[in-house]
Amino acid sequence: MSKSKKDDDIIDVEYVEEDADKDKEKDKKKNRGKNDDYDGDDGGSKKAKRIVNIVKIVIIVIILLSAVFDSYYYVNEQENAVVTMFGKVTTTNTAGLYFKIPFIQKVQMVDVTTHGTGVGYTISNNGQNITDSMDGVMITSDFNLLNIDFYLEYKVSDPVAYLYNSNNPEEILKDIALSSIRSVVGNYTVDEAMTTAKSQIQSDVKEEMMRELSERDIGLQVINITVQDSEPPTDDIIAAFKSVETAKQGADTAKNNALQYQNKELPNATAQADRIRKDAEAQKATRIAEAEGQVARLDKIYEQYKLYPLITKKRMFYETMEEVLPSLKIIITDGETQEVYPIESFADINSTTNNNYTTTEKEDDTNDETDY
Repeated sequence: MSKSKKDDDIIDVEYVEEDADKDKEKDKKKNRGKNDDYDGDDGGSKKAKRIVNIVKIVIIVIILLSAVFDSYYYVNEQENAVVTMFGKVTTTNTAGLYFKIPFIQKVQMVDVTTHGTGVGYTISNNGQNITDSMDGVMITSDFNLLNIDFYLEYKVSDPVAYLYNSNNPEEILKDIALSSIRSVVGNYTVDEAMTTAKSQIQSDVKEEMMRELSERDIGLQVINITVQDSEPPTDDIIAAFKSVETAKQGADTAKNNALQYQNKELPNATAQADRIRKDAEAQKATRIAEAEGQVARLDKIYEQYKLYPLITKKRMFYETMEEVLPSLKIIITDGETQEVYPIESFADINSTTNNNYTTTEKEDDTNDETDY
């Protein structure tokens, strides 16, 4: 009995030890699981910290790059740059490369090239000018209606005033142009506005606009304004005015042709008059010289006549006959002959016969010499 009890006690001890070992293993497993959970939580926090650090670095890099790219700016030749800091203009720069304080200074580019716009008409999609009935119709001084269109060229003269002195400077410029055009066109008749006064109207409108822009100071400057077209508002009136304009152009053309002909012929006439005057003066001098020579000759003859009157008379008679007789026609008649023959005709026949005879003799002499 004692042995069996001992054996039973040994078995109980072994079971107890086994249970204790099992409990220890369970405790170890539990502790191991807790340690594993702790290690997992620690690794996740490290990854989160790493991501946060990467995001911070990326943000810092982006900020640095933005600061670098925002620290300079380039201005084209067709632009001006207006630099502001805290809403106040600090400087205005022309073409070139410039530096600024990033994120604090702001830059606005302003186009300073010449621009153009129509006043009194609009341009359709196919490029045709369409008259604006609200802006293109004007009243002249003789109370007639006139469609007149202008082309306005302008540019920015003061970038700061252009940006900050008005909300819409181009619209203000158009209103000033319309006001000036209406004021100026109202000083001329419809005939003048369509024909002879266009250049003067352009000059007056430009002067009026420059005065208004100087007072308003919106940063714009008028370069030029020209009349594109001016015509009455109805077709019948247009045809009548075109006829009038054509007639005036024809009159101007005729006047120009007359002036051209005058400028061409006047020098010739002046030269011809000078030539005639010089010829007359030369003939005058010649006649005076001849007359003086005749006077001197007659004086000498008169001196001889006083010494030898008869001889001088005969000499003068013979000299006069020598001058007169060769040009006279001699006619011989007995007073009863019905047909009168001039003596020179016989003389001509005689001379012809003598010439023929002389020619024949010369030919005979030539033949004789040849035979010889």
